[in-house]
Amino acid sequence: MSDSKRVLTKTYHQPLGDKLWRNFVIGIPYFWLLLFFLAPFAIVFKISFATPIVAQPPFTPLFDFTANASQWLLATWDNYRFLTEDNLYWVSYFKSIKTAAISTLICLLIGYPMAYGIARATSTTRNILLMLVILPFWTSFLLRVYAWMGLLGKNGIVNSLLMNMGLIDSPLQMLYTDMAVYLGIVYTYIPFMILPLYATLEKMDPSLHDAAADLGAKPWQTFIDVTLPLSMPGIIAGSLLVFIPAIGEYVIPALLGGIDSLMIGRTLYDEFFVNRDWPLASAVATILLIIVVIPIMLFQRSQQEQE
Repeated sequence: MSDSKRVLTKTYHQPLGDKLWRNFVIGIPYFWLLLFFLAPFAIVFKISFATPIVAQPPFTPLFDFTANASQWLLATWDNYRFLTEDNLYWVSYFKSIKTAAISTLICLLIGYPMAYGIARATSTTRNILLMLVILPFWTSFLLRVYAWMGLLGKNGIVNSLLMNMGLIDSPLQMLYTDMAVYLGIVYTYIPFMILPLYATLEKMDPSLHDAAADLGAKPWQTFIDVTLPLSMPGIIAGSLLVFIPAIGEYVIPALLGGIDSLMIGRTLYDEFFVNRDWPLASAVATILLIIVVIPIMLFQRSQQEQE
């Protein structure tokens, strides 16, 4: 075979191989989402149109082909209709959104200065600070929540320290309060805010600050006009990473919150395992997923508009 034929053969087969390999690599995460997200959601969505019964499984099938053709479909909207009639679920949704939003804001206010300080630190100090941020992940999540119970209890370390210092005469009620829930969520999810912010701030060119200073801008003007707009992708990414898991949090409100800390995660647990009403619980989970997907869609739309 001549050299020209070899070149033509190589250039003919190479794009096809690259295309197959690219499709294979891209298809892996899509297959993962299909298997572990879309398929379970489709099952939950199907159950949300069923009727609860005392059986195994505890809900009616979606189709009954033994009946007449006009009665094959057994779907019902009663579960979604019941959500609009009972205020308990809307209170749980509102409480979850409120708690997740406030916790996200606190994480942003605390995490932004920390991420900025890490990004501007020297290489050695930066590695140490990043390790300290990631260090809590080396411990079990449940153990860390139980540790806060020991810290905030009436006989805990915080109350004992305050009483020994003479600042209080009797123990404060810190555990089983909304403050304890916010503290637990912020402590747990603040690394998810710091790391995206650090990745964005670390790529920022320091010469932009020097240029702003040469033009007469004060430090706070430089932050508002230069740093904050350029770090907006990190702010949005970190806020989503904190808000989305916080809105469905169950363990922290159950262990640190009081009776009034009724978030949607606790409501889902009660419907699934206490009331054994799987169709209603599936309807609650479907509405929760819609609430979570909305900010993601808005973020993607804003990104497309900017591009």
